[in-house]
Amino acid sequence: MPNMKFSFLYRDAANYKTFAAFVFANPENIPLEDISKRILASCNVNQNFDPLPWSLPNIRTQPYDPELDHNWYEYEMVEETEEMPSDERSIGQFLEVVIMNPLQDF
Repeated sequence: MPNMKFSFLYRDAANYKTFAAFVFANPENIPLEDISKRILASCNVNQNFDPLPWSLPNIRTQPYDPELDHNWYEYEMVEETEEMPSDERSIGQFLEVVIMNPLQDF
């Protein structure tokens, strides 16, 4: 089974976007469709999630204004890749954290 690339972004109040992605090994052979469903189930209706409980780093590049900006990242996609893993967790380990820390609708 190929590795899985999880892509996301941060969009600040001025609509500046910062993109990022992590590649996870998939030794559990979890199908792509199942991975996507599990991630989406832990996002809010706008496909946003809180990066801190998911152990994802701060990717903001613009100065943070707490009166205007927010802390959520936007889920973009997950896809199969031949790229080498960039995170020491497997996709299964990552999904365990994701499922345990959903972002509630606001």
